[in-house]
Amino acid sequence: MPRARSTQPSRTGPVRLGPEARAVLRPAAAEVADGFWHTRRQVNAHTSVPQGPGLLESAGNLHNLRLAAGAAEGEFEGAYPFVDTDVYKWLEAAAWQLAQQPPAEPQSASPSELESEVERIISLVAAAQQPDGYLNTWFQLVKGGERYQDLRWGHELYCAGHLIQAAVAHHRATGRGELLDVARRFADHIDSVFGPPGSGKEIDGIDGHPEVETALVELYRETGERRYLDLAGYFVDRHGHGLLGGEAYCQDRVPLREATNVEGHAVRQLYLLAAATDLATETGDGELRAAAERLWHAMTTTKTHLTGGLGAHHDWEDFGDPYELPNERAYCETCAAIASVQWSWRMALLTGEARYGDLIERTLFNGFLAGVSLDGERWLYVNPLQVRDGHTDPGGDQSARRTRWFRCACCPPNVMRLLAGLEHYLATGDDDGLQIHQYVTGRYGAGPIAVRAETDYPWHGTVALTVEDTPADRLWSLSLRIPQWCREFRVRCGEVTYDQTDAPVDEGWLRIERTWAPGDQVVLELGLEPRLTAGDPRVDAVRGCAAIERGPLVYCLEQVDHPGGGLDDLVLDPSRPLAVKHRPDLLGGVTTIVAAGRRRDIPDAGWWPYRPAGTDEAPTDGESVELTAIPYYAWANRQDGAMRVWLPTS
Repeated sequence: MPRARSTQPSRTGPVRLGPEARAVLRPAAAEVADGFWHTRRQVNAHTSVPQGPGLLESAGNLHNLRLAAGAAEGEFEGAYPFVDTDVYKWLEAAAWQLAQQPPAEPQSASPSELESEVERIISLVAAAQQPDGYLNTWFQLVKGGERYQDLRWGHELYCAGHLIQAAVAHHRATGRGELLDVARRFADHIDSVFGPPGSGKEIDGIDGHPEVETALVELYRETGERRYLDLAGYFVDRHGHGLLGGEAYCQDRVPLREATNVEGHAVRQLYLLAAATDLATETGDGELRAAAERLWHAMTTTKTHLTGGLGAHHDWEDFGDPYELPNERAYCETCAAIASVQWSWRMALLTGEARYGDLIERTLFNGFLAGVSLDGERWLYVNPLQVRDGHTDPGGDQSARRTRWFRCACCPPNVMRLLAGLEHYLATGDDDGLQIHQYVTGRYGAGPIAVRAETDYPWHGTVALTVEDTPADRLWSLSLRIPQWCREFRVRCGEVTYDQTDAPVDEGWLRIERTWAPGDQVVLELGLEPRLTAGDPRVDAVRGCAAIERGPLVYCLEQVDHPGGGLDDLVLDPSRPLAVKHRPDLLGGVTTIVAAGRRRDIPDAGWWPYRPAGTDEAPTDGESVELTAIPYYAWANRQDGAMRVWLPTS
């Protein structure tokens, strides 16, 4: 019979700062009790996560572990050397899910079905580990035990990183150490092999896919072993020195401390930057902090899509050049959106600045959430901003159609783990009080402070906050993030009402300082008028276009709502008002935006579709059309067809 959990689990999440961390803010406790994100997390908890073991079985991931343990016969299954990571990411998701269940107290208590599955798979992982701590089923089974001979593509350390993160999550969620023991043995093995010249270590090298770096920082935070932090620092600083051939793709062209823009494979860059931020936080390294701030600014100003999505190129999953932000060929990998949230959260903790919460919100509601279907059973690896009329879909991982699973299945379990641990990205605390970064119905707490929130955000802009616990006779600040997109707001605190003209807003934070009492209320009202957004004029792909937004949500048109012709012929009329219509019957209940437009009347050009500029033969406005825009996150949930975010205005 499975054992009961050994200790009271910790409520800390994926990031737990060390005691000497130089962070302005520290993660605070939060609970999501109802509303938008509660619904999405319930689908994740009851559909997506429980399906994980079956999908990992059918894809061969668990079979590979049994093979490596000598408990099965057959051949390795899977096309890539890093398929073990799908198991580890699922284990992390399951661990954060277990953290929301009460511990099994008596020895005779029956474990939940999820807990049993977690224990079963942890046993497979432990059995597959080699005596010296090494673990990678591809190299153990396919390469005859050959190790670290292909650091550019082998991803052995990348796999180790996800194993470590899963182990830390399991330990924090349950108090049990079986998986943490496996992870520490692997980390100790890596530490015995890798090191700089003159260290006496066998290999001076880095993995082509950063991930182990930020995992090692978290392992240091969990165990107090400084050598894990030092090893993470070694790996971060060896990127950019030509150890992998000097390519931008794997973050080896220029040292991170000297970089002026994000480049190469988007997910790899973001994982490396998350680790650099962790190191700056734990060590006080000012040069690393300056690099992280510089690169975050460069990314958001020149290489981020309206949805928060990142990655311009399908080829090499690359960022592309500044202002190269295509629509139909946008890559915007779901994993890149997740990595962006993880990095921005670390930047928010390090600096205390509200802009990082702004990007997290935009990415969560749009670039991230589009990656999973409303029913939690189908996924998008890439998230384009347009699917043209007559699109021929190639299928596979880069499909614009939702898919049950992928050959490279990195995104689905990555989505599962972020949704399962989402409450850890909502609020922070410091010596001055509580900061609320993201608005949900639930409860936020920092030390002796607890605040309950009720809201129907993002459909409505009212957030009602009630103080439940507070230290007596102590002045502290309740800080509310005023989103970057918000132009009008009002806040009521007792008898005092502020609006955007006189509210004490400090760089995105509305700070209300007073001596609080249980029952005190604050009501924040964020204006949610729909708006048209234009792109930077240097973004060729959206010049002459506008996008529809409301609150944190980006909207799009889908073919299914516009019968009678293609989407590519539609033109938005920006002079006409936008109307808001809530549709409880549509896509699980969404607020739609209704706009006025026309369908282009395009003259027949014969066999050659080009004409002299400025001639009378240019397209003219045709019939009037009512345009119905839905939230971007909900596209591709009804039927396959055309979609677009950016709409031409002439």
